Amino acid sequence: MDMDWHRITMDELCKRLSTDVSMGLTEAMYKEVYAREGPNRLTPPKTTPEWVKFCKQLFGGFSTLLWIGAILCFIAYGIQTSNEVSPQKDNLYLGAVLTFVVVVTGIFAYYQEAKSAAIMDSFKKMVPRTATVIRDGKPDVVNAELLTLGDLIEVKGGDKLPADVRIISCSSFKVDNSSLTGESEPQSRSPECTEDNPIETKNLAFFSTNAVEGTARAVVIACGDNTVMGRIASLASSLGNDQTPIAIEIEHFIHIISGVAVFLGVSFLIFALCLDYKPLEAVVFLIGIIVANVPEGLLATVTVCLTLTAKRMAKKNCLVKNLEAVETLGSTSTICSDKTGTLTQNRMTVAHVWFDLKIFKGDTVPGKKDREFETSMSTCKSLMMIASLCNRAVFLKGQEDDHILSRDCQGDASESALLKSVELCWKDEGTTTEKVREQHKKVIEIPFNSTNKYQVSVHELPDDDRHLLVMKGAPERILDRCSKILVNGEELDMPADSEYRQNFTEAYETLGGYGERVLGFCHSYLDAKEYPHGYQFDNEDINFPMDGFTFVGLMAMIDPPR
Repeated sequence: MDMDWHRITMDELCKRLSTDVSMGLTEAMYKEVYAREGPNRLTPPKTTPEWVKFCKQLFGGFSTLLWIGAILCFIAYGIQTSNEVSPQKDNLYLGAVLTFVVVVTGIFAYYQEAKSAAIMDSFKKMVPRTATVIRDGKPDVVNAELLTLGDLIEVKGGDKLPADVRIISCSSFKVDNSSLTGESEPQSRSPECTEDNPIETKNLAFFSTNAVEGTARAVVIACGDNTVMGRIASLASSLGNDQTPIAIEIEHFIHIISGVAVFLGVSFLIFALCLDYKPLEAVVFLIGIIVANVPEGLLATVTVCLTLTAKRMAKKNCLVKNLEAVETLGSTSTICSDKTGTLTQNRMTVAHVWFDLKIFKGDTVPGKKDREFETSMSTCKSLMMIASLCNRAVFLKGQEDDHILSRDCQGDASESALLKSVELCWKDEGTTTEKVREQHKKVIEIPFNSTNKYQVSVHELPDDDRHLLVMKGAPERILDRCSKILVNGEELDMPADSEYRQNFTEAYETLGGYGERVLGFCHSYLDAKEYPHGYQFDNEDINFPMDGFTFVGLMAMIDPPR
């Protein structure tokens, strides 16, 4: 692949793209580049005109045989009319019926597929992709299509890369390149060039891949069709479509029926001529035999059966784009599918929490209060505080009138579920998660990663000289770092053989048995003398405690099936 974006220096990069690694593009430069490069989107493949689709339904496949039958009927009727004073109208009626069947089934099939196509198009417009971009030094969330070369963007775990980018700075940043390279393990990224191959180097990340964890700041180096994924998409769009199994079967059936009909028709034509029938009468015999071998009701039967099946699938929220795909699905022996967001709604909610050695229910349905815990319970308030501060998810703007559980969030699905749960609790206290975060300024953070399986952040406390360290992650990893447990607001010692650890194990197994994803939470108040305000915390060479914490509780989330 011919590119050198990963090898050039940062100064050369900024010079080529007329950008700045701290301020981003100026508004004037952005407009100039955007006008030249166009929107950041893939060019859709060429679409078939609607009239061509309609003609394919009307004249394609088995319909062709019926049209031939109808035309032959009209020819036979024409021959009879020219030779008889009062000809029978059987052939005329049969030709009209065949024409009616073909036209009606063609219109019906076209309508069904056009309706499905319209629904699929509406899906594309339903959830526009967004990106956090910095222009003139000001961050803003914009539609990803409005990005252009040289834009400075910020990416965090859970985001989808909006373009091909060069990493400027990052913290524990990893991307999932499986859609591009097939690598199942998340790949770490860094600002340094590590390979000559742009796909393998660590300082590039590519359009449509997913940020798994960490944070990064990057400069856009390719948009739309010029991205690596855009080039692959253009190659893939040039491939033709194979016939479906039912289309192959129908085509084979047409060849057989046509051969049999022509053979019998010609045979009867020869017999009729041998028996001294007039040539015109013999031709009428020929046409009648051919038409008689055409299964007129087959097209309508197949169309109706496939349509009824498609209707039944639609009731189960399965959209059929092409009627023939219904039969293809019936021929399938194995279906490989992603679970999250495909078989489930990807809308996680906190179903249960565990603290004070008890399991409590949470709110899972908008408008229905099932919650059994309140922030008036001192341990619960500490748990909600940790879930609020050790959390990067935020609500999207303009949803203040929506129920909290129905709001859309920017961030990881699990963190979004925690955000909604704590927001419900803070609402009862007359405050919001945003205000709680403003009051507890974040000093430093260690993002979640798949190796450590925890996330840590340190916060300043209002009206207190101490710092509050909060941690969440895999319950067993969190518990291993704790020497105390918070019960009814009191910190109690929790040695290795403590009954509290047995209570934790029982609760963890119970919640896991519900099919829920469980996270553990703990905190620690750092000594004000050793870690005063202004202390320089370091998340690379960690210079603050990472054990001896107080275990607070568990929160369990469920992703309901579709």
